[in-house]
Amino acid sequence: MTLDDIAVAAIALVRERRVLMVTARGRDVWFMPGGKLDPGESGAEAAAREAREEVSLHLDPGALQELFEVATQAHGEPDGRLVRMRVFRAVTDASPEPAAEIDAVHWAVSGDVGRCPPAGAEVLRRLGALGLID
Repeated sequence: MTLDDIAVAAIALVRERRVLMVTARGRDVWFMPGGKLDPGESGAEAAAREAREEVSLHLDPGALQELFEVATQAHGEPDGRLVRMRVFRAVTDASPEPAAEIDAVHWAVSGDVGRCPPAGAEVLRRLGALGLID
């Protein structure tokens, strides 16, 4: 049996060579702010909605720049189920604040890959390779 991939979108808010990540309540791993696309929603719309829901940032989907997509084993899912995460660069001076199911915000660097599930670790590696984070 083949499992459908999980389509998600996330924001990469980079400040001072660090990227915003979050911890969900009751979890100890760091995730990119983001989540699954709703029916009929574009990746940028989903990323902006999730940023608002998770870290209280109001972003214009049209202003988000798609950086890349990572496809890797989905955290907590059966082997072979992939998450396809489209990552959008966000720019705002607003301060992210935990909301909804989010417990804390973190500013991550490449060395934090061990704190992340596979998709988040790959995002940190790619942001580092692009020279956006330390």
